[in-house]
Amino acid sequence: MASSAVGGGRAGSVPAPELPTFKGRPGWEFTDISELDLDAYEPVREEPAGALAGADPLFALQAADLRDLPEGVIVSTIGEAAALHSELIERHLGSLVPVDDIFVALNEDASYRSGSFVYVPRGVVVPAPISLTSVLPDTGTLLNQRTLIVLEEGAQAEVWEQYLSGDSDSESVLNVVTELVVGDAAHLRYVCGQSLSERSWIFGAQRAEVGRDGVLDWVALGFGAAHGRVRMETRLSGQGANARVTGAYATHGRQHIDFDTTQEHAAPNTTSDLAFRGVLSERSSAVWKGNIIVDPGAQKTDAFQESRNLLLSKRAHADAIPGLEIQANDVRCTHAAAVAQVDPEQLFYLRSRGLPEPVAKRLVIEGFLAALVERFEAGAVRDVLSDALERRLALILD
Repeated sequence: MASSAVGGGRAGSVPAPELPTFKGRPGWEFTDISELDLDAYEPVREEPAGALAGADPLFALQAADLRDLPEGVIVSTIGEAAALHSELIERHLGSLVPVDDIFVALNEDASYRSGSFVYVPRGVVVPAPISLTSVLPDTGTLLNQRTLIVLEEGAQAEVWEQYLSGDSDSESVLNVVTELVVGDAAHLRYVCGQSLSERSWIFGAQRAEVGRDGVLDWVALGFGAAHGRVRMETRLSGQGANARVTGAYATHGRQHIDFDTTQEHAAPNTTSDLAFRGVLSERSSAVWKGNIIVDPGAQKTDAFQESRNLLLSKRAHADAIPGLEIQANDVRCTHAAAVAQVDPEQLFYLRSRGLPEPVAKRLVIEGFLAALVERFEAGAVRDVLSDALERRLALILD
């Protein structure tokens, strides 16, 4: 496992910049961050030893041995890559995510950034998954995290990344910027999940660009944090590019999570398929806002997006907001959104077969999330994702 465990140095604080106003700036209508005082959090400035020890892993994954990677493959920290592979870093870092957000600007200006760099050269296939882990072990810290993954033409790789807290009671801020460069005819599966302390904040700007005939399979799991907002943007820049984006979240207490997704079709004959599902209990809340953009000339676009939410209590709340911006006339773009309580007819059917109500309810919830897991082929990926979802459900239901 490649790990960039991080913790806080105590060498001064970041002056609090102007933050987006709740309901005063587009994109922030549903997530109130007025209680966030960035100046109260010490920026992480170093990587202490042993930070992984207190963290509970999100994924149980049989990962690649980083000492035995195919020739030319690079897996390193951002800092190491800047020193040893400066040409690659200068070419790609910052090429996809613009500084159009106060949190991106904070990440860009940080004197120290944790993070990982993965590079796969042209035509190289990495046979086993690459695992990346980042941990916030200290309360009162701000971590600027950067991830850059580059697959050259015809390359293939699978990267699993998880963000954890070393202490379940820690109160920290994770500020993530992720860039995924998928070259022509390359194939990347990227699984990213966070299981931070439920007193922490998370902010993310993640963007992928997929070249001609490239394939991106992107999975996002949002389990932890008290509050946060994550942007996930996919741009299909080459003809024949394909992207599948799958998201799941399961919240309880007063957690609030906000996903803002974009599928941009910038070339003809491109395909995207996005599906998000959430389970919300107690007084937790979630937002999914999705947009399909079809640029002029991107004919024969085939795009789909859906968000479905299952509310387990009367006080849980979810917003699902799909959108379309179509500037081509030969396309197929569809969307679906639903927010509902557990179906009483399904419960009645199961209880009539002798199942106690708690068991019947759990089976309905598991079946709701199983639709996401079934998007993947039978094997290790499906098993690991299914296990992660089952463990999260056990936490919020038991």
